Formats: sequence, structure tokens, C-alpha cells
Amino acid sequence: VSLVESGGGLVQPGGSLRLSCTASDYMFQFYQMSWHRQAPGKERQLVGSITVAGGITEYVDSVKGRFTISRDNGKKTVYLQMTSLTPEDTATYYCAAGGSRGWDYWGQGTQVTVSS
Repeated sequence: VSLVESGGGLVQPGGSLRLSCTASDYMFQFYQMSWHRQAPGKERQLVGSITVAGGITEYVDSVKGRFTISRDNGKKTVYLQMTSLTPEDTATYYCAAGGSRGWDYWGQGTQVTVSS
């Protein structure tokens, strides 16, 4: 399955942004999905994940209460709603599809820059 992210851009501190990740085919509905980010000079970090049916989400501590992952299997799309953004959230954001064995498919990434 191929994944395409969109929705990145420049936002002021305290602002919000919603990223989307759309899959190429119906297999999307069988995969757990996740969002990751990588800031310059840092390792890629798992931001959060969502189960196949969307019933369970998990987040890294630094984004809990600010970021929300959701999915629409009919649209083959997973979302990352980001609020209360800070400059520390600046990174390239990637979505990935997989399961218990890891993340098998990755998007190309979308840049999020938080700056005044």
C-alpha cells in the first residue's frame, strides 16, 4: 500500500494543524496506522498510533492532550489533529501502516514548521 501525507505547513505557536494520510487501496482497513516525526538532527520518533477499527489510540507523552489520531476506513485516510503547537513540534511528519511486527509502509512525509 502506498501512503501520501498532506496538510503540513507553517503555523504560529499555539496554533493548530490537521495532517491527512491517504492510502492507495482497500488494504488500508486491515492495518494499524501511526504517525511519526523527525526533527533536524534527531531520530525519528513515534508520535502515536491507532488500531484497525480506530478504537484504541496511543501517544507519546509529549503530545498527549494536544494531538489526536483518527481514521476513516471508508476514505482510506488517517488524520493527525495537532493543537497547541510549539516550536518543538517542528518536524517532518510521516504516516506508516503496519501491525504488531512493525511499520511496513511509509509515506513521503510532510513538513510542519511552528514559528512566529
